[in-house]
Amino acid sequence: MSKPNKARYKLSAVRASYADAVGGDRVEVETDDGKTYSFPHPLFTDDDTALRIDAAEGDEGKARVLLGDQWTEFVKSGGTANDLMLVYVAARSEMQDTLNRHRPTRA
Repeated sequence: MSKPNKARYKLSAVRASYADAVGGDRVEVETDDGKTYSFPHPLFTDDDTALRIDAAEGDEGKARVLLGDQWTEFVKSGGTANDLMLVYVAARSEMQDTLNRHRPTRA
C-alpha cells in the first residue's frame, strides 16, 4: 500500500517524458547531400556506449563510436568528425537547458 503524497515514478513514463522533452531518444544529422544519420541522444546513451565514447581518442574516435557502421557513409556524404562532435555538443547543451526546465511525468 502506498503512503499518501509519496512520490512514485514509473520508469517508462519518465523515460517517455524526457524523450518527448528533448525530441526523441536519437539525434539525427542531415548532411548537405540530404542523407540522414543518427546516434543515441546523450541523455539516452547506454552505459557501454558512454564508456566507449569516453575512452575514444580524439573527435574521430568519438564520432566513430557514435555513428558505428554509419561512419563511412557519413564521411562520403561530406561529414567530418568535427562536424559530428559539434552536433553532439549542441545536443548535450540543449539537453542541459531542457533538464533544468522539465518536470517528468510520475505515472
